[in-house]
Amino acid sequence: MSTYKLVCPHCSSRMRIRTSEGKHIFLRIAYLQCANEGCGWTVRAQFEMTHEMSPSGMPNPTVRLPVAPVAMRRQAMKTAAADDHPDLLDQMDMEEATA
Repeated sequence: MSTYKLVCPHCSSRMRIRTSEGKHIFLRIAYLQCANEGCGWTVRAQFEMTHEMSPSGMPNPTVRLPVAPVAMRRQAMKTAAADDHPDLLDQMDMEEATA
């Protein structure tokens, strides 16, 4: 399985998710650190769910996001076909479990 890769904009090395916390059902705050010890850049990031791309097969009535416009859904389908990346939040959970 491939992994989602966050890249340091300074040295192009892999970024590690050091810790993260849920702020809201749709918002997660993460603290990232460059894996290159010579760089060591550390940053705070926000991962936010903003639009529903396709409906859930098991909908929770309290979960309400706007449906993405057709153009956004088409672009997501093109991007998904070109890339083989797992869901970012799944990757965050895997990295937290190993930390």
